[in-house]
Amino acid sequence: MAANDTTPLIERRSIDYIPEAERHGRLLSQFTLWMGANLQITAIVTGALAVVLGGDVFWSLIGLLIGQLIGGGVMALHAAQGPKLGLPQMISSRVQFGVYGAAIPIVLVCLMYLGFTATGTVLSGQALGQLFGVSDSVGILIFASVIVLVTVLGYRVIHFIGRVASVIGVIAFVYLFSRLMSQTDVGALLQIRHFSWSSFLLAVSLAASWQIAFGPYVADYSRYLPSKTSSLKTFLAAGAGSVIGAQVAMVLGVFAAAMSNGQFAGHEVAYIVGLSGTGATAALLYFSIAFGKVTISTLNSYGSFMCIATIVSGFRGRLEVTRLQRLVFVLVIVGTATLIALLGQHSFLGAFKSFILFLLAFFTPWSAINLVDYYCITRERYDVPALADPNGRYGRWNLLGISVYVFGVLVQLPFISTKFYTGPLVAALGDVDISWIIGLVLPAALYYVCAKKWHGTVPDQLILPIEQGAAPTTNGLAAQA
Repeated sequence: MAANDTTPLIERRSIDYIPEAERHGRLLSQFTLWMGANLQITAIVTGALAVVLGGDVFWSLIGLLIGQLIGGGVMALHAAQGPKLGLPQMISSRVQFGVYGAAIPIVLVCLMYLGFTATGTVLSGQALGQLFGVSDSVGILIFASVIVLVTVLGYRVIHFIGRVASVIGVIAFVYLFSRLMSQTDVGALLQIRHFSWSSFLLAVSLAASWQIAFGPYVADYSRYLPSKTSSLKTFLAAGAGSVIGAQVAMVLGVFAAAMSNGQFAGHEVAYIVGLSGTGATAALLYFSIAFGKVTISTLNSYGSFMCIATIVSGFRGRLEVTRLQRLVFVLVIVGTATLIALLGQHSFLGAFKSFILFLLAFFTPWSAINLVDYYCITRERYDVPALADPNGRYGRWNLLGISVYVFGVLVQLPFISTKFYTGPLVAALGDVDISWIIGLVLPAALYYVCAKKWHGTVPDQLILPIEQGAAPTTNGLAAQA
């Protein structure tokens, strides 16, 4: 599993299958990538929201940890699919939704990535503006240029930056924690306890939504690992990196918000850096914040590219995407996210909270369907070549998967509580939003029951495309159990 030094710096593959000869990487890179992606300012802000919106420190920390473990488990189950299939995550959704039908959840995934890229760009723009003495808007444009470059270079560069970001992030967070601990009485904050279900479940939902939102693209970054890589070890490497990184960042956010006396909202980056003082130390922290956002913003932009390419390829019947097409896709994606960031930079915090909670309604049913099908129905037995064929095994539209997905979205509506929409049952539940729990459990149960009875033909084993030097089977495909 050693890295292949002959692999080109600029990624050649896009959404197509990764042949065994091109597989490379180590499980450690999964851990460092996802730790680096989570040790960043947006995760700090997400943790702070638990306190800013009414929670106490003690129960917010517990709620965030529970949410990390639940959401991180879902995310890591998706990560484990990458080495076995050698495919991006959303391509595999064609098994459950059909070659054309998979476009339905993918369009919503693209919107999610645009939102996360835009919100991350706002915070990075603040950091670069302070670092270079320019306006936040100029900082946003500088950051967007870096994201375009890294996204175009692709997989290997993204993993390299993830490793560097994890090291810088650990150093920065250790320093910030030491400064925070020296400036506040942590014990006194932990003694203030006023439990309420609404605040507690808000903390759980914030962390769970943060982790579940990685599900649609986490396998994109594990698909280059050799196919014999242990699914359990992939699960643990990606899941541990993501959960540890996010929880550390959110804990810092909780304490920062609790001691801010209302000064956190609207000045998130400046307040966090202000914990360390001024001068060279502050400049280094502004740099670490901006660099930390490079990893996750690139993941979001890369994921957006993969999703758009998946939609286009589904209707044209092949998976290959040229480098020029890749560049055009990335420019459009990052350009749109940058425009959103420039227009919405002054109303960031409230909009971000509503956004990350509302998106759960669309991604928990997709995640439930995909995981139940992969682990309980098909049990890893996919026909990979058929995923590019609208006339093949999986067809154009899978009415079962689409119907359960629509049900999964609709059944959550009475329980959603956001600025965008509040369901009729929220008040009766004490203003507690439990929609994401409904969206995971009910669609998973319904799909399992229905798919057991009415699923399409499942191969006897995983069927992969013919690779150079592989012996064909009787059906003309190289099969691998």
